[in-house]
Amino acid sequence: MSDFVPSAAQAAAIAEVRDWFENRTEDQQVFRLFGYAGSGKSTVLKFALDDLGLSPHRSARDGRCVPGVVTATFTGKAALVLSRKGTPARTIHSLIYSVIEATEEEIAAAAAKVQEAETAARKLTGFDRTAAEAGIEAMRQALSAMKHPRFALNPQSDAADARLIVLDEVSMVGEEMARDLMSFGKPILVLGDPGQLPPIKGEGAFTRDAPDVMLTEIHRQAAESAIIRLATMARMGDPIGFGIYDAHVAKLRKGDITPDQALRGGQLICGLNATRFQLNNAMRAAAGLGGTYLPTGGAEKIICLKNDNSLGLINGMFLTLEDIVDESSLYFSAVVHDEDGRRVTPFDSDGRPGRLRIYKGHFEDHVAYDAKRHDRDWREKRKLTEATFGWAITAHKAQGSQWENVIVWDDGLGRSEMDRRRWLYTAITRAERGLVLLA
Repeated sequence: MSDFVPSAAQAAAIAEVRDWFENRTEDQQVFRLFGYAGSGKSTVLKFALDDLGLSPHRSARDGRCVPGVVTATFTGKAALVLSRKGTPARTIHSLIYSVIEATEEEIAAAAAKVQEAETAARKLTGFDRTAAEAGIEAMRQALSAMKHPRFALNPQSDAADARLIVLDEVSMVGEEMARDLMSFGKPILVLGDPGQLPPIKGEGAFTRDAPDVMLTEIHRQAAESAIIRLATMARMGDPIGFGIYDAHVAKLRKGDITPDQALRGGQLICGLNATRFQLNNAMRAAAGLGGTYLPTGGAEKIICLKNDNSLGLINGMFLTLEDIVDESSLYFSAVVHDEDGRRVTPFDSDGRPGRLRIYKGHFEDHVAYDAKRHDRDWREKRKLTEATFGWAITAHKAQGSQWENVIVWDDGLGRSEMDRRRWLYTAITRAERGLVLLA
């Protein structure tokens, strides 16, 4: 470790983690280490694992199994960020689930049954027809679900052999996924920030209960940050006044900056998808890229929307597109590079790099949103890369990521006061150095 010396609160947390792992995992499978932004959760984790002599897990696929620590996150981007910082990490989905996809034949057979039921229902009247139509609607919903990947628990997962499972950014982990993780019977250390957004549906399974350790002291370097000060105000529900907070942090009115200025201001984060569409269109126009719903080349900000392990694509990863060719009504092709400049490409039968085929639907939604589009295009879409414009993204999509400079477009998201606080806190804490809050 470095010469850094943990604070008294951090040292006590390290001791608590060690005591739990060495003496209490039989009675307590999950240990909750929580803390707000700037409190040093990652520091505590590093020292605790070092004290315990635990190293990253090596699976049998790597030669021989060496049980150790498996680190997982809810989002692929969060896993990528940790891996780049030297901590091998993967998504929870890839750790414990296998992907199951219905075949085209199975889906066609289910669609035929819906049609048969619809034909039969037309001959009915009164209550019998009403009951039949209710059954048909259930069949339609089941058919729609078949068009999306399903996840089955993988008993051969590394989670079955690990000595410890560490979960980072756990606020978005729901009840079912938490149960599946715990079914492996391994000790689970979860790092959470109760100020962050919960899952889109329901509440965080690990963050709803009281923590075993709650780090509330903001260490000195973080306490000097205007970003942390504003984040704390958002979390506490205190009003954030308009003005300049330091050389890199300010709250302004939306009319105070133009889309052209926003282009140079960092990653734009908003709350609602409708806002995202509008902002992406405005930013593209300011960049001189409007006039078509298709991306126009390397200057575009494009974000990946679906993991593809075979290509090294991660949901939340930004992509650069070049040499774009409009090939069909459903997709275009392009030469694609990831954030590290690596060529993302399928290979043809001769082993030569090919072009990536990218689904058009998410781009078309910026011009004319169609709620049925993706269900209608399921067959072709499952074979294509999914991406969209990334000039503006929602705070849910931004979770697990950070940028040097961030612009938060406050569009009032929040069904309750607590939802509102969590959204604003999450959006603000995506910024590392510069922050402009627009209201």
